[in-house]
Amino acid sequence: MECVLYDRECINCGECDMCDLDPNKVCDNCGRCIDTGSEYRAIKITEIKTEE
Repeated sequence: MECVLYDRECINCGECDMCDLDPNKVCDNCGRCIDTGSEYRAIKITEIKTEE
């Protein structure tokens, strides 16, 4: 699996699961990092994982 933060294979470091606003917190998808009051926001979806 490819790392989403760096140009390398995933090493399961967990850095991609950490909150952008509080690096001591695991992301809980609260959305505060994308709610900054600007008129336009976008998130690029690169993959959707489903259980098969």
